[in-house]
Amino acid sequence: MRTTIALVAPLLTALFAAPAQAQQPGSNALNVKIGVLSDMSGLYADIGGAGSVIAAQMAVEDFNPASHHMKVEIVSADHQNKPDIGSAIARRWFDTEHVNAIADVPNSGVALAVSNVTREKNGVFLISGAADSDLTDKQCSPNSVHWTYDTWALAHGTGGAIVRQGGKSWFFITADYAFGHALERDTGAVVKAAGGEVLGAVRAPLNTADFSSYLLQAQGSKAQVIGLANAGGDTINSVKQAAEFGIVKGGQRLAGLLVFLTDVHALGLQSAQGLTLTTAFYWDLNDKTRAFAKRFAARHDGKYPTMVHAGVYSSVLHYLEAVARTGSATDGAKVVEAMKSAHYDDQLFGDTGVRKDGRAVHAMYLVEVKKPSESKGPYDYFKVLAKIPADQAFRPLAEEKGTCALVQTASQNDSK
Repeated sequence: MRTTIALVAPLLTALFAAPAQAQQPGSNALNVKIGVLSDMSGLYADIGGAGSVIAAQMAVEDFNPASHHMKVEIVSADHQNKPDIGSAIARRWFDTEHVNAIADVPNSGVALAVSNVTREKNGVFLISGAADSDLTDKQCSPNSVHWTYDTWALAHGTGGAIVRQGGKSWFFITADYAFGHALERDTGAVVKAAGGEVLGAVRAPLNTADFSSYLLQAQGSKAQVIGLANAGGDTINSVKQAAEFGIVKGGQRLAGLLVFLTDVHALGLQSAQGLTLTTAFYWDLNDKTRAFAKRFAARHDGKYPTMVHAGVYSSVLHYLEAVARTGSATDGAKVVEAMKSAHYDDQLFGDTGVRKDGRAVHAMYLVEVKKPSESKGPYDYFKVLAKIPADQAFRPLAEEKGTCALVQTASQNDSK
């Protein structure tokens, strides 16, 4: 399997790097190299994958490197959902290939490993695909910006909405790695804080094909809500098989705690209709998001962007702006500080700021999957139920003073 790294990275570089360098400035240009590290072939490939490379490429083009006397190169690789492979690629990129920043990285286990390497090498980590809220809490780093979403936001968005609707008893089917554990933990805390109870949980290996035994345990728990603390192909498989078991018809509710546009596309509206979920981005929010989606789909075989793709685009674009302001890409922590010092009227996420813990703060959206009769065509799948304001969408900084060293240090400096 390790030979795949050597095969995938050059192939994708050849496919995607050239357009990002279409405008060539002079010989005194500032060179910047960005590595898109994603799942190119597994259960998260539709969420990130080649689409994340396209999103990064679009960000480079919109930034217009030549106008800033810069030259930007995009490279990419497949982490295969394995932390050791992901960290090895990151280390090679920083050590021998002069990569300045790494973007995307769906899979929190891989992201936590890459975060450590990035900090050690003083690079920049632009997190879009990973969800573990520990990335800006216990594992916060001066070299990371967590742009799109996290497990705290998902738990309080989707979990909080379902609890308010009367779903007080829960059973979790959880992806057995960092992301799933964090999502179960954060959602369980929301349920308990609202007076509900968690009746149990079962852990399923990543990329599980057969969820029957896990679904039977959830069904047997008699919980009102079965929380799916998984994503991508695992969510698709568990929802499809839950329908075969008649779980929803039997009176229990499925809570997809992380559901993407591509998941709904794969499931079909007949199976996915009525699901409540939380998202940071939807292509049909406004004219700017629609324009981005149209451009993206034209490059990606008609496939519309997920919130991960949107996060890659925005984080890469604002990273390049920060590099231009600092005049160098070599000091990653300094570039991240520049990102934190700016405020963004982002075309995809709206009003956005990056906090001292590295968390990008913007609005989130509680949405419901449409009925087939409500959809006007492919990817017209969500109706917005509520906009969650930025100051409510993510964990308050006050809750991180004892866990994130960056917050603790900043608080001490503010008190002097």
